[in-house]
Amino acid sequence: MSLRARSAPRAAPEVAPIGRRAARQGRPPLLVPTADLGGVLVIGFATAVGMWAIGYLCRLPGAAVPAPLIFVGMIGCMLLGGAFAGRTCGRGVRSGLAAGVVTGLVNLLILGSLLGDGRAQAILSAELARAALLWAPASIAIAAACGGIGARLGAQTRAAGRGVSVNWPAHFAWVATVATLLLIPVGGIVTGYQAGLAVPDWPGSYGYNMFLYPLARMTGGIYFEHAHRLFGALVGLTTLALTVYLQLVEPRGWVRALAWVVLLAVVVQGVLGGLRVTEQNLPLAVVHGVLAQVFLATVGSLCVFLSRAWQVEQPTATAAAVLERRLGLAALAALLVQLILGAVLRHTAWGLWPHIAMAGVVLLALGAFALRCWGIYEQHPVIARMGAVVLGLLGTQFLLGFAALVAVLDESSRQTITAAHVAVTTLHQALGAVLLAAAAALVLLQRRLARVS
Repeated sequence: MSLRARSAPRAAPEVAPIGRRAARQGRPPLLVPTADLGGVLVIGFATAVGMWAIGYLCRLPGAAVPAPLIFVGMIGCMLLGGAFAGRTCGRGVRSGLAAGVVTGLVNLLILGSLLGDGRAQAILSAELARAALLWAPASIAIAAACGGIGARLGAQTRAAGRGVSVNWPAHFAWVATVATLLLIPVGGIVTGYQAGLAVPDWPGSYGYNMFLYPLARMTGGIYFEHAHRLFGALVGLTTLALTVYLQLVEPRGWVRALAWVVLLAVVVQGVLGGLRVTEQNLPLAVVHGVLAQVFLATVGSLCVFLSRAWQVEQPTATAAAVLERRLGLAALAALLVQLILGAVLRHTAWGLWPHIAMAGVVLLALGAFALRCWGIYEQHPVIARMGAVVLGLLGTQFLLGFAALVAVLDESSRQTITAAHVAVTTLHQALGAVLLAAAAALVLLQRRLARVS
């Protein structure tokens, strides 16, 4: 027998189960190994989100982080993103370069603010037009170079000849979720410092284009409010890219439709935020705050629908499933009412005791649901793990709630706003949003994987 005859055929590239199902249906695979467009988009946007988080924290009033240290952090973030591209994408350096370009393009949202120096708008606009011709391509080139260098380093850690199959659609949904999660405390700080009207116009900022307002003028409440708007733009752009990407690769029509709903929701949320400023309408502020948390839960639901557990794991019949289904919906309803009461309390200082009373209802309903999911679904570890996560979040939230109560009572007695008060109440608000998203994910997974026997 010849050597050619004895040779084993070359193994087909590994494709995730989602891709095999799509291939059987005559569609292009949802996941392709190595050089998938999704990898470039996910890593590029994730790197940008990380850089924005670093920049926001380092520029907080009173932080006083030296600019060179911030620069090093930004470069490190881009190198790390490139290394991940080199580790997971088969095109290696080219994938890192492409991810860096995506990062650079996203960061153009704040480049104008960095180039501005606080002078009059007419002078600033003329100079920005000239500076942008140099700095826009230069910033993209720097990001691409960092991505390429990082990819070169990351590719060396990958075993030779082995690709990495990654569920890029689910990862992209996670990036959008994390970006939204960052936006919620950024908005909470605005509420905590009562800075919602620090920038009195919209969609501009003191007559400037929102993306050209000079960083030198962002001080105090203006920094909090304007940064909130910029993070909103980042979430909007990330959601837009995710929606378009899912239209290209997702075979399930209802998931593609949900992506459009998510995109519409972020547009509506942005308009509501603007109307809250121009109309100086406090009820709109409450609605804006509640919808932000509902939006996080909706984007988090996309993560669930795109996960392998949702698409691959087989459901099993369980006698107790009917009780968990009812208990889960009741817990979600109680949690949503609690979040509404919390938003009313934070914006109007009314409803402290109803909020405290409703906390007991949430503790009983959500605690019982999560405890049962944790304890009786050994055959579905994803449900058990999610139940444990919800229990941990619930306990932490109640500790933060007690700390927030102490901070609110202390503020009422002193009539002053302190950084500690804003930090505690904002963490309490943000964790409430995370708890809603986690509870919604647990409800969805339980209903998907545990059928009523």
